Amino acid sequence: MALVPALPKRFHGPSVWALYALGLIPAAWAFYLGATGRLPGNAVKEFEHLLGLWALRFLVATLTITPLRDLFGLNWLRYRRALGLLAFYYVLMHFTAYMVLDQMLRIPAIVADIARRPFITIGMAALVMLIPLALTSNNWSIRKLGQRWNKLHRLAYVIAAAGALHFAMAVKVVGPEQMLYIVLVTLLLAWRAVRTPFLRWKRQRTAGARSHTATQKAAG
Repeated sequence: MALVPALPKRFHGPSVWALYALGLIPAAWAFYLGATGRLPGNAVKEFEHLLGLWALRFLVATLTITPLRDLFGLNWLRYRRALGLLAFYYVLMHFTAYMVLDQMLRIPAIVADIARRPFITIGMAALVMLIPLALTSNNWSIRKLGQRWNKLHRLAYVIAAAGALHFAMAVKVVGPEQMLYIVLVTLLLAWRAVRTPFLRWKRQRTAGARSHTATQKAAG
């Protein structure tokens, strides 16, 4: 029995577009707060931080879709593409805010930052790896690439790990918030490692239960 009632099929498409709309609200709200002088401290840095934090949240949410289906039968695969693209949009906005608002498009300073500050190097690497995933997040690419599409999109785990590391290294003291995302990404990576044997055990258990039921019916 499903933990959450299934959404009628006619609402599948609209619900995905609703997710895009809701997903962009934090960026719009953060921009509004910054534009009206309501962000605390350094408004530019705070705006960058919020965009980066939401990017990491959407990355984690994207990777959580599969474990939720495997463990609890929640089939929310229709939302995975939207969550992944929202993560990409937020990473892109995060980097754009850094380039335009923080560095004022001073390209030499940006290049120097990427080269000498490890946490920015890692963040930039995550953005670069996200680009091919975003470009191939469509049905045509899935058909064209076949199994190569699955292999390419496994980079999402590497990107999430890079994002959590970037977030932790960006602060002087790693606090509970940074540790939370490190733990979440670690758990998702660990699930990836044990998923195949778990699904095999689950199939065997289901087959055994069906066989037992069939035997009881035959005996009755």
